[in-house]
Amino acid sequence: MTNAPDFNLDAALGATDDWDDFESGYADEPADDLISADGPDPEDELTTGEQDLAERHALRRVDGLRTELEDITEVEYRQLRLEKVILVGVWTSGTVADAENSMAELALLAETAGSEVLDAIYQRRQTPDPATFIGRGKVEGLREIVQASGADTVILDGDLAPSQLRNLEDKLKVKAIDRTGLILDIFAQHAKSKEGQAQVELAQLQYMKQRLRGWGGNLSRQAGGRVSGGEGIGGRGPGETKIETDRRRINTKIAKLRKELKELKGTRATMRQERSRNHIPSVSIAGYTNAGKSSILNRLTDAGVLVDDSLFATLDPTTRRTTTKDGRVYTMSDTVGFVRHLPHQLVEAFRSTLEEVAESDLILHVVDGSHPDPEGQLAAVREVFAEIHASKVPELVVINKADTADPMVIARLLAREPHSVVVSARTGEGIDAAIAAIEAELPRPSVQFEALLPYERGDLLNRLHQQGEIQALEHTGDGTLVRGRANADLASDLAAYPVV
Repeated sequence: MTNAPDFNLDAALGATDDWDDFESGYADEPADDLISADGPDPEDELTTGEQDLAERHALRRVDGLRTELEDITEVEYRQLRLEKVILVGVWTSGTVADAENSMAELALLAETAGSEVLDAIYQRRQTPDPATFIGRGKVEGLREIVQASGADTVILDGDLAPSQLRNLEDKLKVKAIDRTGLILDIFAQHAKSKEGQAQVELAQLQYMKQRLRGWGGNLSRQAGGRVSGGEGIGGRGPGETKIETDRRRINTKIAKLRKELKELKGTRATMRQERSRNHIPSVSIAGYTNAGKSSILNRLTDAGVLVDDSLFATLDPTTRRTTTKDGRVYTMSDTVGFVRHLPHQLVEAFRSTLEEVAESDLILHVVDGSHPDPEGQLAAVREVFAEIHASKVPELVVINKADTADPMVIARLLAREPHSVVVSARTGEGIDAAIAAIEAELPRPSVQFEALLPYERGDLLNRLHQQGEIQALEHTGDGTLVRGRANADLASDLAAYPVV
């Protein structure tokens, strides 16, 4: 016997009739500003830069979910994933403010790479310690800080030798990387184009090639027995150590990347030749990272590129065509940002991209007016200009972030850099003055002309508006009387219609 009631199939099915009208608590009515009756508003569509920014912020690190390997001898075989870090610096020259600015910049780099900065220490030394960079006593103190804070990584503000990194990891029992490795990791995260990814990979391989022996003694063993390469019986002898095999593979990969970049460089050179053939001036926006170069490009050309308050937010160059107030066409290109002690591997790998700066007709040198050391930013960027042979290109200094900068600092920069303008990409302050300064600096056509164009030659008049400089224009019964300046090719075509 059972106390269960009698089951009736028809009654059970009837009880489900109203299930189709069920409304989930999560399926609330959509907000009016998100979806309209006619579908999404085209004016609310995100720009390319806003889409990239949303994609970049879509994934967040969850605190406490550690994925780091405890055995540091295997760190070279996994992707670099920074979590909780401690910053260490050695102050060898300059003032205390210089040392603090350098450490603050290192903290921003670490946060951009996806880590949480727990602590930062630096010391005054004449020269870095050749064995551990910071000295034996400081290593002991640093180990206590690492153990007490639970840090996963130590980032050092300098370019360390492989032996220094190995000694620190042996003593600290956590991963140790230098400033160059940190910057390369950020570039690897932010590169999107095929050329940018190839350039970053080339820089990383060049960096890794010199540091193979610094990752542990296991790289010096010889291959033997049933190894993956198939060498076993009959394949023994002098052999090839693992470090030699890895170095050979890296050299092969470097050669392949150089070939790919050479082909991409040819494409970029062809585009430059096309602009030169059409006498289209080019303007390059360069400057320190996070100075606001992409924001300036968006203000001047409505490019819609990614804008983020982080270091090295954009790596891939963006070129947009724009016109002056009198109709002349010119291009404006955003370039990769610079930083103090920019790794030489990156300068070498991005040389084809940086050639855009050296080949341009004008450089907009953007500097952050709200930065604690804007003069240091100017000097660091001009060092890279000298390295890529762009020092002789005309330069217009654009002092950005005027809305948050100290007026005394702005006045100091204007006195130091007479050929400069003050703007705020956020509020639009000074943008009109910047546009006027840019148009005044663009190269002018060299040949003076006067022509009477028949009305059927509207194509020549259009070329004059795009490539030339019209000083006077009058419509007469015989045609269009025009006077101004043009390049040699266009002036030659106009010579067929002299004023009689």
